[in-house]
Amino acid sequence: MNFDKKDTLEIFENAISWIIVLAMFIYGIGKIVQFEDAVDIDKTVAEMTGMELMWAFYSYSKSFVIILGVLEVIGGILILIKKTRIIGCLFTSAILANVILQDIYFGVHLGALKAAILYQLLILTILWLNKEKMIASIKTLLTSEKIQQTKTIFFVKLLIAFGIFVMLRILEYYITIKW
Repeated sequence: MNFDKKDTLEIFENAISWIIVLAMFIYGIGKIVQFEDAVDIDKTVAEMTGMELMWAFYSYSKSFVIILGVLEVIGGILILIKKTRIIGCLFTSAILANVILQDIYFGVHLGALKAAILYQLLILTILWLNKEKMIASIKTLLTSEKIQQTKTIFFVKLLIAFGIFVMLRILEYYITIKW
């Protein structure tokens, strides 16, 4: 069985994709129980280490942590599917950039930081392997009139959705405070 360079690169890309997908699934699903112990911290904020403070922050809102976990799983699913892999890499890269920065600034264990950096490097490798597709996509986005109209409509819808979201949050706050 002869493999050419294209086949070898595809096998390599799929292999590193599976590593990232597995990690995102584990981290995403693990969010269900990851921050439960932090609620029992009996220290003032000044007495906490950075990691304890971060853990307390995340344990304060279970729904926030669940949303983060769902986003990690969605990133993994997008990377798993070949047609959405580039979007999944960009999506997951944003999540991992946040994790890396938190690990650095809150003094999280070095092993967690190294793992997040490894996954980020693997994502950058996938993006590098697909650089021609990305360049072609960007060129198409920048030159298509229909896309320009679609982008304008999308941003208007996004702005409206954001406005509705803000109004709902204000309403939620008002109802919570007043009732």
